[in-house]
Amino acid sequence: MVAVFMTKMPVAYVMAMVGFIGFSMLTSLKGGFNLLAKDLYDVFSSYNLTTIPLFILMGQLAFNAGISSKLYASAYKFFGSTRGGLSIATVSACTAFGAVCGSSAATAATMATVGLPEMRKFGYSDALAAGSVAAGGGLGMIMPPSVVLIIYGILTEQSIGKLFCAGIIPAIVVTILFNITIYIWCLVRPQDGPPGESFTWKEKFQSLSGMSETLLVFVFSLGGLFFGIFTATEAAGMGVIGVLLVAVIGRNLSWESFVDALYETLKSSCMIMMLVAGATVFGKFLAVTRIPFDLATLIGGLNMPAWLVLTVVIMVYFVGGCFMDSLALVMLTVPVFYPLIIGLGYDPIWFGIMIVMVTEMGVITPPLGLNVYVVYGVSRGLEGGAIALESIFKGIFPFMATVLIAIIIFAIFPWFILVLPSVMF
Repeated sequence: MVAVFMTKMPVAYVMAMVGFIGFSMLTSLKGGFNLLAKDLYDVFSSYNLTTIPLFILMGQLAFNAGISSKLYASAYKFFGSTRGGLSIATVSACTAFGAVCGSSAATAATMATVGLPEMRKFGYSDALAAGSVAAGGGLGMIMPPSVVLIIYGILTEQSIGKLFCAGIIPAIVVTILFNITIYIWCLVRPQDGPPGESFTWKEKFQSLSGMSETLLVFVFSLGGLFFGIFTATEAAGMGVIGVLLVAVIGRNLSWESFVDALYETLKSSCMIMMLVAGATVFGKFLAVTRIPFDLATLIGGLNMPAWLVLTVVIMVYFVGGCFMDSLALVMLTVPVFYPLIIGLGYDPIWFGIMIVMVTEMGVITPPLGLNVYVVYGVSRGLEGGAIALESIFKGIFPFMATVLIAIIIFAIFPWFILVLPSVMF
C-alpha cells in the first residue's frame, strides 16, 4: 500500500485496491468482488453518512451568504486595535466559522480570503498573517460539526452527539492558547503585528449582530442534537435549512452562489465518500488478516505502561499526519488502534478528540500541511502577490508548539473533554 501511495494515486483508490486484492487472496476472487460491490453500495446508500454532505453544504452556504465576513468583522472590531489583534480576530473567527462549517481546509480558505488582505493592509508580517490563518483553520476540525469526528463516530460506533459535545471545550481552549501565542509573538516582535483601527464600544457591541446568525444556526441545529431532539443526520438537515433561511431572509445569497455551494458540496462529498468506501474495504481485509488483533496482543504482552502505548500511538498519528490527509489517516488507522486503546481502559470519546487534536497538527505540518497550501493558493490571488511557502511554514511552528501543549493538557486533565458529554448525556 505504501509503495502504491508513492505513485500519487488517490488514497481512496489505493485502500480499495489493496483491500480488494488482499481479501481476494485470503478468501476467493468471487468473495473479493462481492466485498467491493457491497461496501461501495453500503457507503453511498448509508443514511448515517448523509450527515457529511449536509454539514458540508451548510458550510458552503454560510460562506457564500457572507456569514464568514460578518464573523471576521465582529472579531476585528473587538481585537483589531491591539498588537496582533487582526491575527487574534482571524483565529477567533475561525472557531466561530468552524461551528457552521466542519472542514479545516474550508475554514482556512474562507478566513484567508477575508483576513489576509486586512493584515497585509496594516503591515503584518507574512509569517504571522499566514501562520495564524493556517493554524486557525485547523480549529474547524475540533469545533462541531467536524467531519473527522463524524467519520470517527461511524467507524467506532460512538455517539456523534457526544463527540460533538466533547469537542466544544477543547476548541475554545485551543483558541485561547492560540491567541496567547499571538500576543507573546507580538511582545517579542512588535513589528510583526502593528495595531489596526480603533472602534468605540458602541461600534463593538453593534458588530455583535454579525455573530447572531452563526449563534442562531448553531443553537437551531446542534442544540437540538445535544438535547436529544434531533439525530446527527436530522441536525445536519436542520442546519442547512437554518443557514438557507438566514441567507434568503437577509438576501445575501444569489442563485449563482447557491449553485456554486451545491457544486463544491458535491465535489467534497464524493471525495470523502470514496475515502470512506476505500477505508471500509481495506478495514475488512485487515479484519481477515487479524493484524489489528495480533498487534494488540503483541503490545499487550510487552507489559508497557498504558501511557507509553498511548504516546506511541499519538506519535504514529503525528508522523502520519505529516504525509497523509487527516481524514484518510483516521480511516486507515482507527480500525487498528481503537481496539488496543479501548482495551487499555481509555475512554473512546476522549480518544476521538485526542486523535483530532493530533491530526490538527498534521494539516499545518510540513511537508504535506494541507492548510498551508490552501493559504498559499488563496494568497496568490491577492494584491501584492503570493506569500512564500517558507514564510507560511515559518509562521505555523509557534502554533504547532501550542497544539502540543494543548494535547498534553488534555491528556493530563481528560475532564476538559469529558465534562460536557457527561452533563448533556
